[in-house]
Amino acid sequence: ITPKTIKPAPAKPHSGAKAKVSKTPTYEIFPPEAQRAPQPKPKPPISRPPRPPADLPRVALIIDDIGYDRGLATKFMDLDNAITFSILPHSPFQRAVSTEMRRRGMEAMLHLPMEPKEYPAVQPGRGALLVSMTPDELIRQLERNLEAVPDIKGVNNHMGSRMTERSTQMYQIFSILKKRELFFIDSRTTPESLCRPSARLLQVPFAQRDVFLDHVAEEGAIRRQIQRLVALAQRQGSAIGIGHPHLATYTVLAEQLPMVKNKVKLVPASQLVKTGG
Repeated sequence: ITPKTIKPAPAKPHSGAKAKVSKTPTYEIFPPEAQRAPQPKPKPPISRPPRPPADLPRVALIIDDIGYDRGLATKFMDLDNAITFSILPHSPFQRAVSTEMRRRGMEAMLHLPMEPKEYPAVQPGRGALLVSMTPDELIRQLERNLEAVPDIKGVNNHMGSRMTERSTQMYQIFSILKKRELFFIDSRTTPESLCRPSARLLQVPFAQRDVFLDHVAEEGAIRRQIQRLVALAQRQGSAIGIGHPHLATYTVLAEQLPMVKNKVKLVPASQLVKTGG
């Protein structure tokens, strides 16, 4: 299945936002969740006594593509300190956002640009890792990207439907992440991703995305995806959702988080990664 490149919805004006230096990058999704067949209606829940908070399933919310809209990033930060932000290297507000996150005790990741299958028609942005790079070029660019965003705990891929299918280059990337004691979360932009076996081989703490919240950046669709995320967490014990800095995503999260936190425990992404699994 070919990954789909998503263009961000036009941003509505919002209070407290600084002027944007350039528009937020596009991103890929797999599978095309908007085209999935409707899920069967859940059966009525069996009445059980409420579980103690310690037993709640865990959910990590990651907001990707951070660094292009400082005002909207701040609004997301105000929602909950457990939200994890993935910051694009060389973006105009990367250091300001990273500094504010550190002040609040929040967790930051590097949103690492990687080559998509649509390249060069679709550009992954500054600092992208390309399959045509030599091992030395790849490692040098990766190191520059890691240095650009200070105080990160881990990495996830921005685009990367082509790069994440290349085992040799994923080994090179994970060897650097292992040295730096960073985890990796696969955004899953291709069904042929080799991130999991590569991370297992090199013993890099790993997890992968379960649900994209806003591949359709409309409030009703985002609500349904949040419900899917919670249901998956209840079934699996944990789940990872990835969203993007859309005003619609912020609006729905602000509305839904009180309900979500009655059903699951929000945790930073680092709490859901495992080594060797």
